[in-house]
Amino acid sequence: MSYRYAYLGPRGTFTEAAVRLLGGDGQREALPCPSIQATLDTVRGGQAELGVVPIESSVEGGVTATLDELAVGTEVAICAEVLVPVEFALLARPGTRLDDVKTVGGHPVAQPQCRRWLAANLPQADWLPAASNSDAAMQVAEGQLDAALAGVFAAELYGLVALATDVHDRDDAVTRFVAVRLPTAPPEPTGADKTSVVAFLADDHPGALMDILGQFAFRGVNLTRIESRPTGERIGRYRFFIDCEGHVAQARVGEALMGLKRICSDVRFLGSYPEAGDSQAGNVPRSGNRPTNVMPNASDEEFLEAAQWLARIRSVG
Repeated sequence: MSYRYAYLGPRGTFTEAAVRLLGGDGQREALPCPSIQATLDTVRGGQAELGVVPIESSVEGGVTATLDELAVGTEVAICAEVLVPVEFALLARPGTRLDDVKTVGGHPVAQPQCRRWLAANLPQADWLPAASNSDAAMQVAEGQLDAALAGVFAAELYGLVALATDVHDRDDAVTRFVAVRLPTAPPEPTGADKTSVVAFLADDHPGALMDILGQFAFRGVNLTRIESRPTGERIGRYRFFIDCEGHVAQARVGEALMGLKRICSDVRFLGSYPEAGDSQAGNVPRSGNRPTNVMPNASDEEFLEAAQWLARIRSVG
């Protein structure tokens, strides 16, 4: 089957690498977009079946542009994820020396991952954020920047050379990318799945976060990530981005989401999808290779038994 993938471009980004990994063996047409918002809007407008965007860095945490865009506008649903090791190089025009570099650009998430190297090797250089690392590389090729932080694979695309490789501060840094589409029924459970939602606080009161966490804890659902972002309405108004183990089709996850819906002003379902592995580049969804650990008394069978017991009580007399 052939799919059109929109992704954060231009060519040569780590997001493009994620597209190749997520695309599998099927045919695909990749459509580079200038921003995360443009990528998601391409999916919302039907110009692409799937959009691929970064959502989380192991160094810097959530990618706020993606999180904020997923929380507003026409809903889209995550259908897959992949983890991509991120290794940065310092790219410049041929003939440039390290001493010549006065300006360095890259995606805002890139700079913190190379902070110590930049401080040690280019302490006087100004940092100029770009829409993507490849956009920064393009600006270098056009003479607008002296150097860019990007994957070394972007050098050939833009006629640049690597002044230095392995400029990242951590050798094991990875970025999590997700593929989104217009909402449909989630993929079938694999036994190693993740569910993502955005929960909007109804009001700011003591224990509000505890109320949210309790919906999952009471039902034996493990959270893999929770992050707050302001709604932009006023101080004290927050929404929480939550990833948990399990699939919405499973009783414990479904009941936790129902509990969220009762106590929150709104809940946006972002999808249930196979959880990616956590080893090397090219990983694929785990698809049951390492099943989610289900706590005692939290299996679907035990939830069903409890529901049948309640039904019997209600029907007596």
